[in-house]
Amino acid sequence: MGAGDLYTRPLSSTAILRLISVMSQHKSLQSAKGVAVKRNVLKRFERVELLKKRGQWKEGERIFSLRKTKPEV
Repeated sequence: MGAGDLYTRPLSSTAILRLISVMSQHKSLQSAKGVAVKRNVLKRFERVELLKKRGQWKEGERIFSLRKTKPEV
């Protein structure tokens, strides 16, 4: 068994699990764990709910090309 055989041989499931458990995650990708940040961009259904609450939404209007809305503070 030469050194080249190590790279051509498929990894076992335990070897893959060991590799996965060693990998770390970048801090920007980790969850904040309890820190709630107010988003400044709303999803479409949130924008429609906000427009309904403000009285700027008429039933039957298109949900595309909605007017700009700022989230409530």
